[in-house]
Amino acid sequence: MSIILKELADLCGARIEGGDSSATIHSAAEITSAHQGQVTQLTNSRYTRHLKHSMASACFIAEGFGVENVPESMTLLICPDPELSFIKAVELLHPARTYEQKIAPQAVLEANIILGNNLYIGPYAIIGEDSSIGDDSQIHAGAYVGKNVKIGKNCRIYPYAVIYDDVVIGNNVIIHSGAIIGADGFGYKFRNNAHVKVPQVGNVVIEDNVEIGANTCIDRGALGSTLIGAGSKIDNLVQIGHNNKVGKNVIMCGLTGVSGSCNIEDYAILAGSSGIADHVTIGRGAVVMARSGVAGDVQAGAQVFGSPAKDKKTAYKEQIAISKLPELLKKVKMLEEKIQMLEGNS
Repeated sequence: MSIILKELADLCGARIEGGDSSATIHSAAEITSAHQGQVTQLTNSRYTRHLKHSMASACFIAEGFGVENVPESMTLLICPDPELSFIKAVELLHPARTYEQKIAPQAVLEANIILGNNLYIGPYAIIGEDSSIGDDSQIHAGAYVGKNVKIGKNCRIYPYAVIYDDVVIGNNVIIHSGAIIGADGFGYKFRNNAHVKVPQVGNVVIEDNVEIGANTCIDRGALGSTLIGAGSKIDNLVQIGHNNKVGKNVIMCGLTGVSGSCNIEDYAILAGSSGIADHVTIGRGAVVMARSGVAGDVQAGAQVFGSPAKDKKTAYKEQIAISKLPELLKKVKMLEEKIQMLEGNS
């Protein structure tokens, strides 16, 4: 999509400075690779050095963000929040693919299904009996929706996602390819030298505005529900065990694993490859840093690191101390040798 720069600035809440406001913008790009006809952003002083040689036609920057050596051909788009304005520009210039309202003849629709308006159901998608799909939702090719599943309005279920029986999904939910929602939780009892499976008869409830990445697995509750709160965003390759309660606007980054019956409170962040033991509470707004292993509760607002995870500052001091061990061992060895010499002389 192409748009006149002045119109783009107005739509994104930015004022124009320099350059040619009548230039045509056809796409967005990073500042290091942008060319004529493209718009970019500058929000970090580390990238200021790239501005001088940038060929972009326009650049979003914040009010009061000092820049020098701006190319004559570049228009600055000055705004209160350049990141948000740039996101809006990207959405305008690169609109999402649209799907016409249709149900592919290859789709399998079982009995007693309730279908909303303006749906797209792709080839070889399967919708189980007694399920319902809300208005404006998309079920893409090869996706599987089990029995008695409820999917809200304006949802997108991408190809080959699997949604087991009894799952409840709110409005504006995105589930990417390969995600599996509602598989059995990992529950066993060891009896008579064998692992006896505990029946997993609960479900998964996903509230509004949640996005779930590719190949992520969310297990159903053993008895009750595994809950994903409104606005939470879950990356690719995340494992969420049975009966977890994930709050609102939680971030879970790739390769995170959460054992069963945990409580992840609102606005918490679990960074990449973090691991959470079972029956742990991660407090509101807490941050578990990358590759940390959490074995006990984390207080609200805390930032923890390491395995076992502890307060970030304490963990950093320990890491620094460990890095000095080789030098310390050398000194200890030298002192031992000196003591041995002194003892020999005496």
